[in-house]
Amino acid sequence: MATRTRRKKPKKAAAKKSAKRAGEAAVKKTAKKGKRAGAKMGAKKPARRVKAPRKSAKPAKSKASRPRKPTAARRHILTSVRRPKAAPQRSARARVGARPRPGKRLPTAPRVEGLAIKGKLGARYGEVLTPAALRFLADLHREFEGVRERLLAARAEQQARYDAGELPDFRPGTKVIRDDPDWRVAPIPDDLLDRRVEITGPVDRKMIINALNSGAHVYMADFEDANSPTWPNNIEGQINLKDRWSGKIGFTDPETRKTYRLGATPAVLIVRPRGWHLVEEHLTVDGEPISGALFDFGLAFFHNAKAQIAAGTGPYFYLPKLETHEEARLWNEVFVFAQERLGIPNGTIRATVLIETLPAAFEMEEILYELRDHIAGLNAGRWDYIFSFIKKLARHKDYILPDRSQVVMGEAFLGAYAALLVKTCHSRGAFAMGGMAAQIPIKNDTAANEAAFAKVRADKEREVRDGYDGTWVAHPDLVPVARDVFDRMLPEKNQITRVRQHVRVLREDLLQIHAGTKTEEGFRLNIRVGVQYIEAWLRGRGAVPIYNLMEDAATAEISRAQIWQWIRYEAELDGGIVVTPKYFERALEEEMERVKEEVGADSYAKGRFPEAIALFRDISLAPEFIDFLTIPAYRLIV
Repeated sequence: MATRTRRKKPKKAAAKKSAKRAGEAAVKKTAKKGKRAGAKMGAKKPARRVKAPRKSAKPAKSKASRPRKPTAARRHILTSVRRPKAAPQRSARARVGARPRPGKRLPTAPRVEGLAIKGKLGARYGEVLTPAALRFLADLHREFEGVRERLLAARAEQQARYDAGELPDFRPGTKVIRDDPDWRVAPIPDDLLDRRVEITGPVDRKMIINALNSGAHVYMADFEDANSPTWPNNIEGQINLKDRWSGKIGFTDPETRKTYRLGATPAVLIVRPRGWHLVEEHLTVDGEPISGALFDFGLAFFHNAKAQIAAGTGPYFYLPKLETHEEARLWNEVFVFAQERLGIPNGTIRATVLIETLPAAFEMEEILYELRDHIAGLNAGRWDYIFSFIKKLARHKDYILPDRSQVVMGEAFLGAYAALLVKTCHSRGAFAMGGMAAQIPIKNDTAANEAAFAKVRADKEREVRDGYDGTWVAHPDLVPVARDVFDRMLPEKNQITRVRQHVRVLREDLLQIHAGTKTEEGFRLNIRVGVQYIEAWLRGRGAVPIYNLMEDAATAEISRAQIWQWIRYEAELDGGIVVTPKYFERALEEEMERVKEEVGADSYAKGRFPEAIALFRDISLAPEFIDFLTIPAYRLIV
């Protein structure tokens, strides 16, 4: 059993203060522009108590007693620094949300020492926000928050070294782990031995049922990139998971009256919590917001682990955005702590780690080693990996990528990373999972639909040939397409015994940029896709169909990261256009007129486009690269 020691919280580093100042400036600017555009960004001062009327010369209206959102000046971008201590806690009613309307009573928040719920409570929220579950979350926070903050500070320090000219490399201090041929991960559970097709998607009720019934071997319920982390989305997603394991999940569409029920052979369920860099503002422990990763993991594990084990499966998780093996070690310590607290044998939890950051590609062996008692495999998270490549090398003029559509699997740094992942996993007894096919069915155009499905088939055939044990799809209609490929080319449950010892991937292979062109259409497509995704995300949608692809947060990250880099180095596009801030402003205005025509003037006016445009503009033109757009965007939905 691993020994745990309570670590003291480290002092903030100077790099963290710098990131915080840059973030505050970006959010202030966004809030100001969004307000000018007519966006309701909640930039008013919060009420001290819900019962107290606002100080105003006019009589208070019905909305006056509702707690207001914090001012824009207090909305911080948290890249590598924790938030400052919160103000003293307010009354219980103020902490749980708005005062109920006459004739209605909202549930009251459970009382747990040092813990405050700041989100409005819905009718069933108390089923997951139980006193016991909240105490478990508080224990997780107190045990691991200091380590999380230290690791985020280390990220910022490493990024500063990249910005100063350093390039990623394999770490000499862990060479002994890479060179030891004898260690392997723990045996894979029986129900995870066949993962040939996995479907991913957000955690709304209809999606969960459809995904579990899709015919895929595995469904990844996503609290991360495919989920807009509004308080209702997060809590109702947890309720849906709890209902799945208590046998109560069902759904009747309010418009069509169609009823959805779980089938006889549902897919194995894996949950993806948020990454270490995100927080859950609606739950504070000792005045600090809890880590989004610990919040999502903690509730899913606490409520469902024993029911999952009783059903012959287990508590399985996908872990996103890891950059180092130290971050993997933290997850391992969380798993050991959680299993001990619930009286579950160590090693029951199984995780699959997404290799979707450039630094993690150089530490695959070490990540497997740190999680060897709890790991099931690694996944090639291609879209976030492209974003991370741009972000980590954003200050390097020699690493500017061509159009996103020209950065394809099987070539340059993506080909090297994909090959290394298979070799690493299979040599250690772990699964190698392929990347996402983002295509969705194209209605009323048979030829275009078949062309899209042909791309999916070709991509999945490449993955089987490369040695992958399974793959991802984003839409139920793609499950049979991918499954046909894997059943035909890989009739066995997996090919984990296929160890590709001949593969040799060097540092320069993982840093080789893709050949291609930078085009005006690619630049303008980045604008349209990025703004449209952010606008939908602000309205609570995390998986969004745009131009016949199912897009998630990684898409918008690639779009704005590429624009930031092209502007910074005044990239020349095919045709001679030089990308400058002035050109970007003109293109942004023109492309938003195009989007208005595409979605319709009425839908455009009813959406949150002013805020989305302001945010996209600010992070694209920011003097410093903003780590994650979801951090300033989160301030617009809390």
